[in-house]
Amino acid sequence: MKSNSKLAVFISGRGSNYLAVKNAIEEGKIDAEISIVISNCNAEGLEFADRKLVSNDFDEILNTLKREEVDYILLLGYLKILPKKVIEAYPNRIINIHPSLIPSFCGKGMHGEKVHQAVLDRGCKVTGVTTHFVNEEADAGPIILQECVKVEDKDTAKSLAKRVLEVEHELIVKTVQKVLEESK
Repeated sequence: MKSNSKLAVFISGRGSNYLAVKNAIEEGKIDAEISIVISNCNAEGLEFADRKLVSNDFDEILNTLKREEVDYILLLGYLKILPKKVIEAYPNRIINIHPSLIPSFCGKGMHGEKVHQAVLDRGCKVTGVTTHFVNEEADAGPIILQECVKVEDKDTAKSLAKRVLEVEHELIVKTVQKVLEESK
């Protein structure tokens, strides 16, 4: 794979993981460029994007990805399931981040504070973050990296989410570095 890979970032929210990747690129920690940021809604994180597309039309999205010559897709808080045609166009080149240790607390409908509340309801002592390649089943693709986060007795879904998010910011950067390095 050539250096300075082109990334497409998909978001649905505030874009804090997107900013972690963007900052790592600007600091020279990741040899890549973000070609476009794509959202299914007017996400808050789009304000940080130089080039952006808001669309729910996956034919339009695929055409944009091809036109931009995107090498990898990063799903960073993107709340839509990708259709088969997108997954098939980018095999083992779509990376997702999930706020638990997969295979626990994952799958369709498990996102955001729902995950953290489920962890607390189950009485877990540890949770974490997983990055994985995307396949056709929600949160079931090959795992790239995982990192644990201790669950504190006093935790609420909100406090746990905050600590997990800090780990997400670090792990997504490590994941992109690892995937790009291994593709050379």
